[in-house]
Amino acid sequence: MSEALRPLLAALGTDALERPGLFWWLAAACLLALLAALRRRPEAIAWSALPEAFAAGATRREWLPRLARSLRLAALLALGVVLAGPVGVHRAPPEPGHGLDLVLVIDASGSMRALDADVAGERRSRLALAREVVARFARQRAAEGDRVALVVFGETAFTLCPLTSDGRLLSVALARVEAGIAGEATALGEALALAVKRVAGGQQTAGRVAVLLTDGRHNAGAVSVEAATALAGGDRVRVHTVAIGSSGQRVLMEQGPGEAGRGLRFERHDVDAQSLARIAASTGGSFFAARRSSDLAPVYAEIDRLERPVRRLPPRTRKTGRPEPWLVIAGGCLLAELALSRILWRRLP
Repeated sequence: MSEALRPLLAALGTDALERPGLFWWLAAACLLALLAALRRRPEAIAWSALPEAFAAGATRREWLPRLARSLRLAALLALGVVLAGPVGVHRAPPEPGHGLDLVLVIDASGSMRALDADVAGERRSRLALAREVVARFARQRAAEGDRVALVVFGETAFTLCPLTSDGRLLSVALARVEAGIAGEATALGEALALAVKRVAGGQQTAGRVAVLLTDGRHNAGAVSVEAATALAGGDRVRVHTVAIGSSGQRVLMEQGPGEAGRGLRFERHDVDAQSLARIAASTGGSFFAARRSSDLAPVYAEIDRLERPVRRLPPRTRKTGRPEPWLVIAGGCLLAELALSRILWRRLP
């Protein structure tokens, strides 16, 4: 299919032509027929059927028959596209079961309210930016055939979304995550153990991976970080850990009932980079330090580059016939041509 024709086809919902060669043969035949019609002497006298102001005037409307021929040519070309088989191509992700089982673990403790994200001059919390980055990463991996789950933790950990290949479901689930939704503390061990549990029963041949994002240190929960790390190693779950933020005092958005209860306060939060690095090293993963929220996008891009399994099955495609827009164009052009040649520009005899 010609590149010059692609924008027009795309605007009418057509992604490809099943028989493009047939269209060009028909287009050439239409042009030859038009040239032959232009060289042939008219067999009738054309006269204007417009109101007397046009008919009695000296100016002859030569553009009317030319426009009529152009409309007929456009109708024939549209019918040529119909005969060439216009189709819309829907590309679906590969069949599940041949990618990764991937769990995205997100810290939603109170410290994630820290206002250290600057987007277009607007101060935003690190959790707000983390939601966007993780949602984009989740949609991309789901579209490529991976199954993705979401685990959120604070003082406790819970599964926000089970393993799924539905990118829209993942985005909707992430949009509902707020700081403090699972408590103000950081149950790092419990979150990691739950992530391992989510993928332990999977049948994925490419592997099991968890990506753990946190800005604090383990200080809650019944499961220790060491026990959860051993559990991940025993089940062959690679864990990539991401430490967001740095040591020192940070400005936090204080939450309260109503607008009057909101305000700013300073609070010290130190990320436990050493523990996160040990978790990654013990499970065959990688440790990343994002000192600012703006560093998250490059970090998840690097994780995406590292976790590139060989896909056994290509993406699935489904073709749907789309002749309707072209039939409408052909019909409209023919009706307009008839209106010009039979009403506005009549012929004698």
